[in-house]
Amino acid sequence: MLVGVPKEIKSGEARVGLTPGAVGEYTAHGHKVLVETKAGAGIDADDAAYRAAGAAIADTAAEIFARADMVVKVKEPQPQEWAQLRPGQILFTYLHLAADPDQARGLIASGVTAVAYETVTDSHGGLPLLAPMSEVAGRLSIQAAATALQKPNGGRGVLLGGVPGVSPGKVVVIGGGVVGTQAAKVAIGVGAEVTILDKSLPRLRYLDDLFDGRVHTRFSTRGALAEEIATADAVIGAVLVPGASAPKLVSRAQFASMKKGAVLVDVAIDQGGCFETSHATTHADPTFVVDGIVHYCVANMPGAVPLTSSHALNHATLPFGLALADHGLAALAADPHLRAGLNIHRGKVTHQAVAESLGLAFADPDGPGLAA
Repeated sequence: MLVGVPKEIKSGEARVGLTPGAVGEYTAHGHKVLVETKAGAGIDADDAAYRAAGAAIADTAAEIFARADMVVKVKEPQPQEWAQLRPGQILFTYLHLAADPDQARGLIASGVTAVAYETVTDSHGGLPLLAPMSEVAGRLSIQAAATALQKPNGGRGVLLGGVPGVSPGKVVVIGGGVVGTQAAKVAIGVGAEVTILDKSLPRLRYLDDLFDGRVHTRFSTRGALAEEIATADAVIGAVLVPGASAPKLVSRAQFASMKKGAVLVDVAIDQGGCFETSHATTHADPTFVVDGIVHYCVANMPGAVPLTSSHALNHATLPFGLALADHGLAALAADPHLRAGLNIHRGKVTHQAVAESLGLAFADPDGPGLAA
């Protein structure tokens, strides 16, 4: 199979679909890899490094899309990219279609087979290709909150860790999954007061044991959430419904009860965001203010640390990508966890949560002719 790696073109995105090390694994399996020139610039991997790993270098993205049997990316294809996809081609990348109906329509029209990192599953019910970027985003969320809280950036002027004689800032984390856990680790590390809300009692018990009493845990109800955000300096939105739009958990009306200059960091923005007033921002212009509340809603947070993120992502995606390259669509038929990543196939939506979020018909990937 010819595997293509275009340079990412989303604003502020410097990650790369395949690192030179991953390219070496593909070529060792007998595949050809075509990488767009300077695709690895954001991770200090030049064209020579890719050639040394066995890749050929393309001058343009158009050559990648025209020739590749499988396109491996990081972020969802942009309009000029999905227009170049075609039937019989495999796209392997993050998609987050529930919050992006235009992209969904573009992929449906292209006829491509689109496998989304964020809905691939594992035998434990986890999301193994989402987890590494969730870890990065969770840790970055506290850095983002700390920066946004500075007065010149519109925040309250609070140092999260405080100093001797001055109380630390309060961080409220909504959701105790991978993002929330990593956010709490960093927040504790800088000395903040941390509360995690979640609807799973087993998860709250786990977090209580994990942090050995260094965080407060609360079962998430509307009342509990309202109480916590009213006293928070920073709120981290860390909720996830696999494949579906994120639930809106904090309304604009609730801002009246919050501290002016408090910060909302919406890590769920890729799935539409979990705050009513959220809209996607970029690394170049990451925040906006609504009713005195600072919002940080960057849709590709891990893109700020592309070297760390690209390697972490490749470590997770490599076995699944190799399976697709080695076996094509048969890999989807053979592995139900990889098949869970199949979002679009031959003009049909093949992930139920995505279809429901978009109001489109669902085509069962286990049905005849879809995954085989």
